[in-house]
Amino acid sequence: MSAENAGADKAGAENAGADKAGAENAGAEKAGTADAAGAAGVEAGAGSAPPAPPGWDPKVWRIHQLRKERAASGAWSIAPLAWAEAARPAAVGPVPAVVLGAVLASGIAASLLLGEGLGPGLLLAVVPALLAAYAAARAAGRRLRPWTALWALGCLVLLAVPALRASAWPAVTALFAALLTGALALHGSRSWPGILLGPVGLLDSAVLGVRWVWSGLRSRGEGRRERWLPVAKSVVVAVVLLALFGTLFASADAAFADLLSGLTPDISGMGGPVRFLLFALGLLVAIAVARAAAAPSRWDRIAVRPGKARSRVEWALPLIVLNLLFAAFNAVQLAVLFGGYRKVLEATGLTYAEYARQGFWQLLWATLLTLAVIALALRWAPRDGAGDRRLVRVVLGTLCVLTLVVVASALRRMDLYVDAYGLTRLRLSVAGVELWLGLVIVLIMAGGLFGARWLPRAVAGSAVAAVLAFGLMSPDGMIAEGNVTRYERDGKIDLAYFQSLSADAVPALDRLPEPRRSCALRGIAGDLAEAGRRPWYATSLGERRARQILSERGVSASYEQCKSLGTFGSRVEY
Repeated sequence: MSAENAGADKAGAENAGADKAGAENAGAEKAGTADAAGAAGVEAGAGSAPPAPPGWDPKVWRIHQLRKERAASGAWSIAPLAWAEAARPAAVGPVPAVVLGAVLASGIAASLLLGEGLGPGLLLAVVPALLAAYAAARAAGRRLRPWTALWALGCLVLLAVPALRASAWPAVTALFAALLTGALALHGSRSWPGILLGPVGLLDSAVLGVRWVWSGLRSRGEGRRERWLPVAKSVVVAVVLLALFGTLFASADAAFADLLSGLTPDISGMGGPVRFLLFALGLLVAIAVARAAAAPSRWDRIAVRPGKARSRVEWALPLIVLNLLFAAFNAVQLAVLFGGYRKVLEATGLTYAEYARQGFWQLLWATLLTLAVIALALRWAPRDGAGDRRLVRVVLGTLCVLTLVVVASALRRMDLYVDAYGLTRLRLSVAGVELWLGLVIVLIMAGGLFGARWLPRAVAGSAVAAVLAFGLMSPDGMIAEGNVTRYERDGKIDLAYFQSLSADAVPALDRLPEPRRSCALRGIAGDLAEAGRRPWYATSLGERRARQILSERGVSASYEQCKSLGTFGSRVEY
């Protein structure tokens, strides 16, 4: 039935034009079967939609109404329609003035403190954004909950890693982990969809936040010029006075000039476009966290339908066969572990280090694939009664225990390989990942025994804790320490590899005897000299310690000496 006939049947309909426009696009609407199926699962607001007119599929009609509501409210989301509607944040009131001030301060701090590198300036640039989030949450009537405070504290500690370590790779990893913990603090997620979509949802908060701040600025600007104009004038006058008298005092006293140059950012060394981009980034981050703090997206409302349950034989038989394979492999590993290395090497023709290196990567992949198998098995597990639940626990519990033996075997192989060839970034990082995967398997086993409601947050928390421990332990320092200890034990050392390490490795490498010490530090000293002196807010603790050590005891070995020791040789890390 056409929309014109529907309008004739309902002569008093006020939205006949909208119905007609929807009917003209009915073919396109009905083609989106995936959207229709998803929208059917959206419970929030489902009862408020008008009933579908004659000739309309109810699911398609619901999608049409949701899109109209989204267009009218200005909502935006990169998530699918049903997910976005289920997680849509609540409406918020006008943006408070303190939030506007904190957002502006965040942009200014980012442009001044982040242009010359990460360090303590990153924490200082984040403080205004945190104040904006706190003020927005208070204005919206939200209370600080224990989990929110814990995630927020974890985010701050992760952001402190660049201030402590000069190495880029743990700092970048810490920044990604801080994004996850910040999203968890803002959205309060406890389910797998909430944890996985939380960081992506900050993009939604940024778009909604820009509209929110712009509306607040427009409303405050209309008829309130007499209130904000004096404040703007006073700020301009204060800046002019500070610049004028600060310049005079700096030119009058060298000590004051040195103090002033150390405390204030130097904006002469960077181009205007970079400063503007950092300013815009600081604004956008502060706006996103403030909007999310005032009204977070409710990603936990997304319901993931369980998979179709399989019969016991169909589900258990493949897993039992897999358990038998794991058991046979682990039996061989235990036999080799207790003194069978020589026999295995003679049979395979591999060297001691080749055997260790070859096995580790396969065992790492085996651990990852096992986690995927467990996730799929839980989705399709039989669940008709207590007997089915007992079968699931026994079969998957056995698989988890056997996988832990695989994890131990992989770590043992890496230990053998490091003992033969030394520690590197790649070897340290993948060993850390393997350790974390073992912890995840232990958490899955605990979830099977005590309930899995807490499991998503526990896995996310374990990942954050692992990244934080990785950064605080100084990976480059650990690598240098391990290789120096190995040199002191058996006289083996790879001076070429040290040229790529960061300043965090300097305290350990300083223990080497000359000329190996100078050759090991040659690349790091060159990098520090090329970077030059940076302000305090862009200098990490590791870099300051390295500069102090090198200033007290510099690099003295000649190029010829270092070349003869293999310092400049090429190498491939694996």
